[in-house]
Amino acid sequence: MTNPSEPTPGPAPVPATHEWPLLSAAHDALRRVVDAVPADAWDAPTPCEAWTVAQVLQHAAGDQLGYAGVLTGSGFPSFDPFAPSGVLDGDPRAFLAPTLDASAAAFAAVAPDDDAVAVPLPQGPLAAPVAVGACALDAAIHAWDIAVATGQPSPVDDHLAERLHPVTLAIVEPLRGFAYAPALPDPADGRSPLADLLRYLGRDPGWSPRTW
Repeated sequence: MTNPSEPTPGPAPVPATHEWPLLSAAHDALRRVVDAVPADAWDAPTPCEAWTVAQVLQHAAGDQLGYAGVLTGSGFPSFDPFAPSGVLDGDPRAFLAPTLDASAAAFAAVAPDDDAVAVPLPQGPLAAPVAVGACALDAAIHAWDIAVATGQPSPVDDHLAERLHPVTLAIVEPLRGFAYAPALPDPADGRSPLADLLRYLGRDPGWSPRTW
């Protein structure tokens, strides 16, 4: 019998969820370009030297699972994102979707004031906005890679590039040589927030399959 002097247990608290618009924008960019890849373009070259469109997709998806995995302790990619096979079994869109869902769900549990968020990067835990931005940067830049490789307009506009640029300054230097190439020099003209972001990440804003 329940003692009436004891409080009745209430429902279990619902974990707080947090919205991260920057990550949502980057995920949307990657999703849109993958949806629009022509069926015959998965073997096309990309700005990621020696990688095809399919390999960039595998790498980008694996990175999203990597971020989710370190946050939740499970769901890590079953393959090496830095050695993608380029062989896609089934619908590429169905391959990508759960990786973005896992990343978004994992970061939804991260509080904005958390100053030690686990990330799969050598610099170790980062403040929440930087950690989320790092994950967003990865998705957005690979969305750009796939877009230019397949003749699509850039899914990263100047506004999104401006929001990502502070993240690059915070995280990129320790990642040069394996995740990002050396920065390219700024030109005398033709600058824009997107072009500046790309050059800082070692990508030629004018890249096309013809220049590969």
